[in-house]
Order: sequence, then C-alpha cells, then structure tokens
Amino acid sequence: MLSPVRLLLCALLLSPSAWAAPPFAIAPVKYQVADSGYTTEANVEAVKQSTLAAQVSGRVAAVNFDAGDYVKAGTVLVRLSAQELSSAVAGSQAQVAEAAAALANARANYERQQQLFRQRFISQAALDRATAEFRAAEAAARAARAGVGESSAVRGYTVIRAPYSGVVAARHVEVGETVTPGKPLMTGFDPKDMRVIANIPQYKLATVKAAPRVAVEIPSLNRWIDAVGVTVLPSADAATHTVKVRIDLPADLDGVIPGMFARAHFSTGSARKLVIPLAALVRRSEITAVYVVNGERVSLRQLRLGTPNARGQVEVLAGLNPGDVIALEPIKAGIYAKSAANKSSR
Repeated sequence: MLSPVRLLLCALLLSPSAWAAPPFAIAPVKYQVADSGYTTEANVEAVKQSTLAAQVSGRVAAVNFDAGDYVKAGTVLVRLSAQELSSAVAGSQAQVAEAAAALANARANYERQQQLFRQRFISQAALDRATAEFRAAEAAARAARAGVGESSAVRGYTVIRAPYSGVVAARHVEVGETVTPGKPLMTGFDPKDMRVIANIPQYKLATVKAAPRVAVEIPSLNRWIDAVGVTVLPSADAATHTVKVRIDLPADLDGVIPGMFARAHFSTGSARKLVIPLAALVRRSEITAVYVVNGERVSLRQLRLGTPNARGQVEVLAGLNPGDVIALEPIKAGIYAKSAANKSSR
C-alpha cells in the first residue's frame, strides 16, 4: 500500500497542470463576434496604366528603358528615326520663305496701286485685282506657317515620353524595328495608385452597396488591406448579369502589382462564430487542418472552413469544438509532433 506522500507525488505527476508546456504558442478555440457579409474574387489593377503606341511610321532608333525600370514623367522612352520628317520640316520652312517673299511683293504692289488710284491713274478694277492678290498672298503665308507647325508636330511624334511617373511593365519593340502608326511601343503603370476590380452578381448589388466596410485580401502576400473607397459602375454586363465594382486601395502599397488575384470582403454585419487565426492553419494539397493540443499529445485535425474576415480569422464550420486547444505556430507544432512520434516508436 502506497504512503500518502507517494500518492500525492503520483497525483501531481499525472495531473495535466504538471505537464511541461509545449514549445509553441497555443490558444483555446471559442466563439467570437466576427464580421459577416459577402466575399467575391477580384483582380488588382493600376488606376494609371497605359500602352504608348507609335503615331508615325519610322525605324526605332533608341529604346532607353526596359521592363521593371522606374521612369519619371517626361522622360524619353523611345526615339524613332526622324530623317524623312526633318526633310519635310525643311521643305515647309522653304515654303514659308517663298510665301513671305510673295506676300512682301503683293503688299508693295497693293500700296502702289492705292497711290495710283488716289491720283486717278488706274481704275477701281485694277485696285480690286491688287487687293485680291495681296489677300491671297496673306492666306498663302498663313497656310505655309501652319504647314511648318504641322510638320514640326509630326516630327515631335518621333520622341515618345512618359506621360506620368511609373514603372515600365512591358517593352514591345527592339532597336532597328520598323513601326507603323498604332504599333505598341511600351506599357507602363503608376504603382502608387492601385485598385481592385470585382464583378458582383446583380442579386448581391444591394448587399454590396449597404456594406459599411470593405477589406481586400491578397492571398499571395498573405495580406489584408482596408479599402478607402468603393464605386459601383452604373451599368451591368448583359451576358454575365454582373456589375463591376471598383475598390480603391491606399496609396503606396508595397508589393501589390496589377494582375494579382484578390478577394473582396464586404462586411454587412456581425455574428457569433467559432473562429481561429488564419496563421494557425496547415495546408497540405487539398487538406486544411490545425494541430490540436491535448495534454502532451499533438495531433493534426482536418477542418471545414467558412469565409475569412479582415481580422485575419476564419470561421470553423466543422472539425473543432469550443474549448479545444490549437497550436498557433503550426511549423513548430509539426516538428514537436514528429519528434514525439519518433520517441514513442523507439
């Protein structure tokens, strides 16, 4: 028969409170007040994104930037060969000089004809002809000057500049290529101003408009971003019966680029839900699970989850009960469970 002291020692050793704490963070699962609403898939796009195209025909003489380069507004991106256009400008300038000489001659003749008419040496018809010739010379001079302006403007199209500061997304030409009007040269965007585009079913439109808060999830970055504005476009797609919604993001978001997959979470209310942190999840192929801690035993349990929220939590639909203790650091919990399994098998 064991003495009272030995019985007390055995009780302490067998008590859960006497077990050593696991080498990772744990937390009990409980009901919490969480956001509820509507979630849909979306894509990130830049507010300022454009493709610069050639406006004149020519050969690419220089390409000063490549994809990924940051450029400031007004920086020369591409230069086209301007030999033919320079010749056209020189020809227009020669026509201006010719028209100016003709105008000076017509003005002098007009002034002489006026003096002769006042002295009654010529008829009114002769003065009218001199006046018409002078007016025609003035019109020809104006047309010649306009031609110079037009040819100079066309020559300016051979220098393609950045319309705003941003990043070059793609380069579409190489040096030496011959381009025609409409040929894409470069594509760029402003990384400081991004938004998310989502297509909302028509039957969810009232829910989306009533949402006081909208959060955007970027799964590839494991990041949640609070929206700063929402715009519902006033037209629907007749083929898909959806309405496009623009969700404005804060400025200067690091790592967010156009084309990224996103999820838009429209919070319309709150409810008591059994939620766990997203960081506690373990994803293996198509299985989503958590490590459940039961004393010194750590086991992996598969879950069925609901919709995540903007607080970095996800609703548990099946697999856990209130009071269950889960590991908040799944990597450390997995190493601990594997180590414990190896010790028990020896």
